[in-house]
Amino acid sequence: MWPRLVTSRILGERLRSSNFVADFPSNAEASSLLDISSLGQPSLSENNILINQLKHNFQNYRVFISTWNVGGVAPQDDLDIADWIDTPNNICDIYVFGFQEIVPLRASYVLGSENSKISMKWNSLIREALNKKIQYCLEKQQYNSKLGRRQNTTEVEKAIFESSIPEGFRCVISKQMVGILISVWVRSDLRPYVRHPRASCVGCGIMGYLGNKGSVSVRFQLHETSFCFVCSHLASGGRDGDEKHRNSDVAEIFSRTSFPRGASFDLPRKILDHDRVILLGDLNYRISLPEATTRLLVDRKEWNALLENDQLRMELMSGQVFEGWHEGLVRFAPTYKYCLNSNVYFGCVEGQKGRKWRAPAWCDRIIWYGEGLQQRLYTRGESNLSDHRPVKALFTAQVQVPSTFKRLQKFFLSERFDQATTRFDQISSSDKSRCRGRSSFRL
Repeated sequence: MWPRLVTSRILGERLRSSNFVADFPSNAEASSLLDISSLGQPSLSENNILINQLKHNFQNYRVFISTWNVGGVAPQDDLDIADWIDTPNNICDIYVFGFQEIVPLRASYVLGSENSKISMKWNSLIREALNKKIQYCLEKQQYNSKLGRRQNTTEVEKAIFESSIPEGFRCVISKQMVGILISVWVRSDLRPYVRHPRASCVGCGIMGYLGNKGSVSVRFQLHETSFCFVCSHLASGGRDGDEKHRNSDVAEIFSRTSFPRGASFDLPRKILDHDRVILLGDLNYRISLPEATTRLLVDRKEWNALLENDQLRMELMSGQVFEGWHEGLVRFAPTYKYCLNSNVYFGCVEGQKGRKWRAPAWCDRIIWYGEGLQQRLYTRGESNLSDHRPVKALFTAQVQVPSTFKRLQKFFLSERFDQATTRFDQISSSDKSRCRGRSSFRL
């Protein structure tokens, strides 16, 4: 008990810190972000609740989720993750990258000061890959235009191509706790509608408190819908009963994670209070079968037989700590444990001392909670940077959008806007004196 109290005193401030990295200052949120939802919206009362509900629409946004335990290996300067973020529907609206063990889980990293150099390097690689993807799509569109081909561009691509902002994506929140890192990026034209970004860390590691295990949760509100993404690294171990430690970590994360309510006191505080919740990470759940049986079924690619004994699947079905949670169909090989720089699962000669047996398992997972999320893709990557393989998913998320925004969006993408701006330019050039004292114009 005493070591835990001392640890809580010494490291509590760092774990409770809500500071995070973003492309714009969080303290300037109120002044720099445009709150379209407040335009012309009356206060809610019993008489106008139904009226306000009718004034809202739902719009679908594409959300990319990725989790990767990189095993304490720092990324090389020439590491290209452009292929990894490639999705069938081209550009997504939101990208969420979760990493575990971005630094070795040694005492110097767990107890020492936070080392942000590695997280900055990962964010730099993400920025480069996202912008490269946008540049590729732009060049493809220009090429098709020259050939006179019919352009089947999506609304997302059209908005990005017509945007005057140099960079197509911005980091709205990036938070690190020891080896856990989560980084969230949105399209630049969506950034003004992202409000109330916050982060919350929960350590579940040594003495039940240190950050070598645990979670980093981030939340924000997009238009009128709240999102919460939880990047976790749960307790390891392949022995019988070790799954109970992982269940305990999950319960601790759900109970101890807390966000501020905000000035209006109407923002969700707990993870499960949000509208759209996605949990990703090295959840470390194993396959409850003998070692030899597991390896044999893996060699035969009999995924269904393995999944019937997968601990996370059993927990999702029992609903003890994951009541209401969902996971898509797993149709890919186990993601752990591989020999470094190899596509061969880790193994050792029976009876050899000093080596741990690690049967293959789906340790790296992405699950979601509640309604309004539909999974479109769930697969793994093949990078051999670490002993884990990365996993990614693509979701369609319903977002409540005020009708005011929908009308503005249609207008700014219509010919009426071009005609209005052209007319304004003509007025400005012909009669500068009349417009010299005006800072804006009324449409």
